Amino acid sequence: MMITSNSFIIFLVQSEVSFFGSLSHPNLIKLLGFCSENVKKTRELLLVYEFTPNGSLADHLFTSLFMKNPATEPLSWNLRLKIAIGAARGMAFLHMSQVIHKAFIPSNILLDGNYNAKISGFGLAREGPTEGHSPGTTRVIGTNGYAAPEYIATGRLYVKSDVYCFGVVLLEMMTGLRAIDIKRPDRQKYLVDWLKPILTNTEGPKDIMDVRMKGQYSSEAMSRAAQITSRCLEQDPSSRPSMDEVSQALEQIESIKERPQ
Repeated sequence: MMITSNSFIIFLVQSEVSFFGSLSHPNLIKLLGFCSENVKKTRELLLVYEFTPNGSLADHLFTSLFMKNPATEPLSWNLRLKIAIGAARGMAFLHMSQVIHKAFIPSNILLDGNYNAKISGFGLAREGPTEGHSPGTTRVIGTNGYAAPEYIATGRLYVKSDVYCFGVVLLEMMTGLRAIDIKRPDRQKYLVDWLKPILTNTEGPKDIMDVRMKGQYSSEAMSRAAQITSRCLEQDPSSRPSMDEVSQALEQIESIKERPQ
């Protein structure tokens, strides 16, 4: 990645390099090296990351070039669950390390050759408190459709704000729909507002699942995925699970032996 600097970008890059220098986890993208030099009175920064040949989660869910490529199959239920578990483990590690990601979105979930999740986007990460009663405060930066309500309202960040973002991504993985789509009817533009009430209905989840996964999951797995997604999307941060709890819930879903419906 080549970056031509301005003061804000330099700050983001320095933050990213600082974090990667101290954090290492199988589900975090690995920074292999970096260098900086002045070129024609402009400072340029080069960051080198590990190669992720399968692009990002956003590519597979939403990008037409990926979806229309005959060599690229739609992500199966099992692969989506694997990616979600890996991402949850990576986020749990960040929170244990006192780091709030702040920009957890599908384009920041990169996929290696075996579809292991590699969380990126640490230019917006910040060190912060892990308890709900002691928030960090920052200027709200554009993650429309993913940002937790308390962050939008106050600019205050908690680890539970990341959990809300994770819930939005889980909902996208279940439905194959974007968090915001202005092409949808007015009442359906915002995915969470539209579909969260349906998640806990007895029959609701079945009607909103991505048709590309039809026949790949059991009713119990679908129901439990909807439940943990709904919990992540609670309005009250204290009512949301920790990322460690989310990881465990997803692992339990993966272990379900019931035959797909």
